[in-house]
Amino acid sequence: MDVVIGPLDLSAHVDEALAVQAVAFGLGPDEVAVRRQIVLRHMQYPGARALGATVGGRLVGFVYGMPNDRAHWWSTVVEPYLRARGHADWLDDSFVITELHVHPDHQNRGIGRRLITTITDTATEPRSILSAIDTESPARGLYRSLGYQDLARQVLFPSAPRPYAVMGAPLPLRRK
Repeated sequence: MDVVIGPLDLSAHVDEALAVQAVAFGLGPDEVAVRRQIVLRHMQYPGARALGATVGGRLVGFVYGMPNDRAHWWSTVVEPYLRARGHADWLDDSFVITELHVHPDHQNRGIGRRLITTITDTATEPRSILSAIDTESPARGLYRSLGYQDLARQVLFPSAPRPYAVMGAPLPLRRK
């Protein structure tokens, strides 16, 4: 079946999206409940937008992001790591990819690539930043193929069991 990429009213479809994230990221019910509140709050921020990937009308992947704001929690956590490596300026005039997840049954089909390139194609900012678990993974490989480079590694988020890497890329993203 064909994958359709299009705008997603994430607030209205938060439970569907988090079901995808739970499977893709291995989240339990308590973590999903916390993330639900976070997603709903994020979607109220200026410039926040989301895209979904559907197959036969079923959501199989999503991405959302927003223009970065140094006052947002994520920025306050990553800023010291970026500053220590001379990259704090990446927090200004950047579009943040907040979440990108594709259901495991639909991974390795270019859906994640289409989601992230489509959402960043409409960004007015000259660059994009994101964080990903700091391990070699298909996700990090995808980001690198799009032009993202490590800006900081071993970034520790409160309550996250594993360290993250912060990555940045100029926009538009590189196409393969």
